[in-house]
Amino acid sequence: MNPHTLLRNVFGYDEFRPLQQEIINRTLAGKDSFVLMPTGGGKSMCFQIPALCFDGITIIVSPLISLMKDQVQALQSNGVKADFFNSSISPQAENDVIARAINGEIKLLYLSPEKLISVSNSWLKKLNIKLVAIDEAHCVSMWGHDFRPGYTKLKAFRNSLPEVPFMALTATADKSARIDIEKQLGLKDSKLFISSFDRKNLSIEVRGQVPKKYKLQEIGRFVDQKKNESGIIYCLSRKNTEEVADYLKSYGHSVAYYHAGMNPEDREQVQTAFIHDDTKIIVATIAFGMGIDKSNVRWVIHYNLPKNLEGYYQEIGRAGRDGLPSETRLYYNMSDFVMYSQFADDGANSTMQKEKLNRMLQFAEAKSCRRRILLSYFGEHLTKDCGNCDVCDNPPKDFDGTVLAQKALSGIARMKEKEGITMLINVLRGSNNAEVHAGGYSQIKTYGVGKDISYIDWRDYIIQLANQGLIEIMYSEGSALKISPIGWKVLKGQQSIKLTLPIHAEEKISRKPKVMKMADEEEANTDLFTELKKLRSFISKEKNVPAYVIFSDKSLKQMAIDMPVTENQFLGISGVGMNKMEQYGEEFMEVIRKFKTLAKPKKTPTILDTFVMYKEGLTPEEIAAKRDLQITTIYSHLSQLYAEGREVELEKLVSKVVVDKVRVAFNQLDRAIALKPIFEMLNEEVSYGEIRMSLTLILKNE
Repeated sequence: MNPHTLLRNVFGYDEFRPLQQEIINRTLAGKDSFVLMPTGGGKSMCFQIPALCFDGITIIVSPLISLMKDQVQALQSNGVKADFFNSSISPQAENDVIARAINGEIKLLYLSPEKLISVSNSWLKKLNIKLVAIDEAHCVSMWGHDFRPGYTKLKAFRNSLPEVPFMALTATADKSARIDIEKQLGLKDSKLFISSFDRKNLSIEVRGQVPKKYKLQEIGRFVDQKKNESGIIYCLSRKNTEEVADYLKSYGHSVAYYHAGMNPEDREQVQTAFIHDDTKIIVATIAFGMGIDKSNVRWVIHYNLPKNLEGYYQEIGRAGRDGLPSETRLYYNMSDFVMYSQFADDGANSTMQKEKLNRMLQFAEAKSCRRRILLSYFGEHLTKDCGNCDVCDNPPKDFDGTVLAQKALSGIARMKEKEGITMLINVLRGSNNAEVHAGGYSQIKTYGVGKDISYIDWRDYIIQLANQGLIEIMYSEGSALKISPIGWKVLKGQQSIKLTLPIHAEEKISRKPKVMKMADEEEANTDLFTELKKLRSFISKEKNVPAYVIFSDKSLKQMAIDMPVTENQFLGISGVGMNKMEQYGEEFMEVIRKFKTLAKPKKTPTILDTFVMYKEGLTPEEIAAKRDLQITTIYSHLSQLYAEGREVELEKLVSKVVVDKVRVAFNQLDRAIALKPIFEMLNEEVSYGEIRMSLTLILKNE
């Protein structure tokens, strides 16, 4: 079947996203591909559509049991024969899956790498495998951020199927990891497809050096503004996840924590409640979310600095997968950085891990457009600032910071480059701290020269000096500050520098939350959207599947804008395929019809009003616009009027070529007067309105 027809009929989308069609065509030609697409960028469609085109089975390797379940449920809701085979199913269920796979009753089969290797020489050999997709492919590389030994055995599986196309997919892989992935998986002449990593719908904000007490208060205020929206808060430690969750719970929020210290049953329960929208907020360590395809996460907060930009990007990418505006916020303190540095010292690839951590800190400390920095890390370069990050919203104000820098540098020099940031600030501010006196620092010339500047602002300025290369933070020497050659020049008055004014917490918080609207987004009726969500929730509980598997928020929003009440109109909604139309269409349209009746109590104009306007010389398009009706409805009116013998020149509204095409299809379908079969037979190239008018002309003129 044609890939575009499958996209429309099965998945309910009119257009492929960039690169998808090219990847699909290459796969159908039997060639290997390496797909690098951001989270929410449409990776799954790249192998799901070819899987439906091939006459055999497609194997998908995934390390994430919960994601397998999610994707299989989503496929099944679209009428696709899909299943999974992993450690979560019973022996009886295993036998059932094996039997159906061998009998050709499954089109897509998801397996964990461990399960795949264990069965690769038994029943898997009996399958007619036409495609193998390896998801989360970065797990095969030691250079990736989530190495899994099970993936290293996939090369042998690849070699056992030399004629079958393989597709590796990942959302995060730098250049060294990409080369390694192709080698480890044994891909042959594969083509690398790199999609844009620019998720325009995500706003980016970074908040530095916020004390814990204020951080919790800020997060509390943020969440208060997000009533009934799903969000994730990522924490560095298990203890933090519990503290933050307890804090939000005490203010009445629907929240749960998730970390590796919990037993598997509890973790599964927490994740399921979140997927089904029963719990709105999850506070978790980074282990959470990889296996979740939840499309309506509206915000993500990082409570601590992530250890690399790949992980950070993947985690914020769990917000707004439906394409609707979503917010991300990152908090960090230098203590996070020091802790990760120590972890890196003790771990594998220490030098690389530290380099990635430094890049993460540079991003957090940046005073220029954050999206440009983030995308440049992935090899993509924006030509202008994004306008949807905190730096673009609040451009920093420069000033001559030479004198201020000299005060700090003088303090470092007079303390013989032995002390860290905290001691330096205490000395500059003239603190009576016992450690200051014990070190004899209350006697040096720099003591108290910066008492007019707050502790938090001094910290910001000193980090700026480090970022500009005036000082180095020697983590191997207890984070002692050292002056660089440039720093000595500034101290001696041989060079001047610019600093930027810190943006204070109060200024940031007092700003009204930014409500971002996508360029093509119209205003949805909030009341109708709420009613549609209620119906979706009811159906999802009844079927025991996540709400977004029924319809995404984006689809519901479009329903609340377009208010479809006919089958054709409902199929026009993005994300509505034939199977979903048949399963849920009538119930959702009934809600919309009732809403329209209540919202517009006045009598709906009749078919004769269309006739009056037509006689006045208005085109069908003008009548539709004037009456606020779909063009298909106007064509239906005109067809009916023509059939009744009214003066309507239907022949001028539909071409003879189209009428002839419809006549052929109509005859081949045993002259059954049903629009959908004709629509499908004509490869969806003729609209429902044209089909209706053509049938009217055919039947009237026989």
